[in-house]
Amino acid sequence: MKSNALILPLFAAAALALSLPAPAAAQSGAKAKGIAFSVSYAKEAHAGPVTGRVYVMIARENAREPRLQIGTHGTPFFGKDVEKLAPGAGALIGPETMGYPLERLSELPAGDYYVQGFVNVYTEFKRSDGHTLWMHQDQWEGQRFQVSPGNLYSDVQKVTLDPARPQTISLVCKNVIPPVQVPEDTRWVKRIKFQSKILTAFWGQPMYLGATILLPRGYDENPGKYYPVNYIQGHFSLAAPNGFNEAAAGEGTNPRMRAGAEFSKFWMSDASPEMILVTFQHPCPYYDDSYAVNSPNTGPYGDAILQELIPAVEEQFRIIRQPYARVLSGGSTGGWIALALQIFYPDFFGGAFSLCPDPVDFRYFQAVDIYKDNNAYFKEFGWVRVPTPSDRTTDGVTRLTYQQRNHMELAMGTKNRSGEQVDIFEAIFGPIGPDGYVQPLFDKKTGATDPAVAQYWKEHYDLREYLQRNWATLGPKLQGKLHIYMGDMDTYFLNPAVKLLEEFLQAAKPAYGGTVTYGDGQPHCWGPERRELLGIMADHIRKRRPMTEGR
Repeated sequence: MKSNALILPLFAAAALALSLPAPAAAQSGAKAKGIAFSVSYAKEAHAGPVTGRVYVMIARENAREPRLQIGTHGTPFFGKDVEKLAPGAGALIGPETMGYPLERLSELPAGDYYVQGFVNVYTEFKRSDGHTLWMHQDQWEGQRFQVSPGNLYSDVQKVTLDPARPQTISLVCKNVIPPVQVPEDTRWVKRIKFQSKILTAFWGQPMYLGATILLPRGYDENPGKYYPVNYIQGHFSLAAPNGFNEAAAGEGTNPRMRAGAEFSKFWMSDASPEMILVTFQHPCPYYDDSYAVNSPNTGPYGDAILQELIPAVEEQFRIIRQPYARVLSGGSTGGWIALALQIFYPDFFGGAFSLCPDPVDFRYFQAVDIYKDNNAYFKEFGWVRVPTPSDRTTDGVTRLTYQQRNHMELAMGTKNRSGEQVDIFEAIFGPIGPDGYVQPLFDKKTGATDPAVAQYWKEHYDLREYLQRNWATLGPKLQGKLHIYMGDMDTYFLNPAVKLLEEFLQAAKPAYGGTVTYGDGQPHCWGPERRELLGIMADHIRKRRPMTEGR
C-alpha cells in the first residue's frame, strides 16, 4: 500500500456519490454559473499543446502550497482531462466538475481560501501491443504528479469564494517543476540507472531502471571478498537503503530520521552483518513501482528486473551469485513484491521476508471478496448496505471508506491514471480493455464488480491460489523460504488475506517450513525493526550456505 506523503491530515466526510467525469471538450471560452476556475498555462512554461489533466487545489491554510496538500484526508481539489490544450487557452473547472473530498465545487462553503492551478502533462505511448495510450511519464520522482518535473503550476492566490456568487477566477500555470536532483555517490552509497531495452521496446518510449546500493564496512579494503545481498522491495526512493546516512547524528524529533541515524551507526559498526543492501527503482506509467511482475498493462517488468536490473547490479558489485545468498525483503507493496518474486522465481532467490504484504489472497482484497462481492463499495446484509472500509485505526475506527479512496483516485485521473494504490492494483492484476487501457475490476463510480475480470485476477496474480494450484512443483523449491510478519489490526485490512494464506501453508504437503508471525493489535507495517531483520536474514543465509563454502 502507498501512504501518500503529501497528505494534509484532515478527516474526510461521509461516503461520496460522485458523477462521472465531464468530457474534456469544454475548454476556452466556456461560461459557468457559480464558482469556476479557468486554468491555463503560459507558452514560456510549455510550448504546447498539452494532453493531460488540469486541476485546481483549494486550501484553507498556506503553510504548504495547495498542490502539496491533496490526498486521502487532504484539501479539496477538482480535475478534468484535456486534449491538445493550447498555451493561453483556459480549461474550465466549473461548479459540476468532479472533485474530492467534496463531490462538486458548488459544495464548497463560502470563505477565504488559497487556490492553485496545476497541469499534469501526459506523454503519448505507442506500445508494442498496438495500443496508443496517453499517460504521465515518470521523471524519476516516483509517479507523484504534484512534484513531477515538467509539470506546471500557478502561483498561489488568496481569494474569497461564495457558491452563491458567480465568479470565474483565472489561474495561469507559469511555473515549471525542475528536474530531480539525484544525490551524489559516497563511499558507502552507490547508484545506477540505465535505459531498459525490454521495457522501452514494450512502451515505445525510453524507460529506465535503477538501483541504490549500500555497501558493507570493509568493502573497499577487501577487493577479493564477495557478499550476500538483500534486495529490498518498496516504493520509489532515491534515498539509501534503510535510511542510511553517514552524517546522521541521531538527534531530532522525527522518528524516521532517528531510526535512520540509529541504523547508520549500527551499519558502520562491527555488529552489523556483512551484506550488500539494494533497493530498486522501477516506476511505471501507472505507479511509483511496477510490482516487479510481468503484466499485460504495465509490461514485462519481471523479465526486465531479472534479466537486466539484477545482472547489472551483480556485475558491478561483488555479490555472491548464488540463490542462497539472495534474500528479499520489503513492507506493504514491497512485502507483496518480495513474496511474488520468491514464488514466481523460486530457484533464483533464497528467501523472502515480507512485512504487511498487499493482498495475497483476493478473497480478502483488503475488505473486498472479489469473487463473491457484487459491489466493492458496500456489504449487503439483507436490506442493509454497509460501506466497505478501506483504512482504520488500531481501535477499529474506520478512517476512510473504499468508495472514498476510489473516488479520490478518479478525481486524480481517469483510466487508472491517478498514480495511486487501487489503480495500480487493477493495472497489474487485470487484463487490457478494448481501448488499450486497464479493464477495471469494478466501476469507479458505482463499485459494481466484473466477475470476468475477477476470474482473470484469480488465474494470474492471486498468490495463495497460485501456490495451491502449483504446490506439488513449488513446495520443494520454497521449503523454508517464506517468512511473513503482519499486525493483526493492519491499517488497510491486509491481515485476513495473510491468515488465509497461512491456513493453506500450514496444511500444505510437503511442509512449507517457513513462518507467519502476527503482532497483537499492531497496524501497518508491523514487524522486526531494521537491525533485527538484518540479523534474521543473515542467520538464514548462514544456515543455507553450501557446506563447500564453509559456515
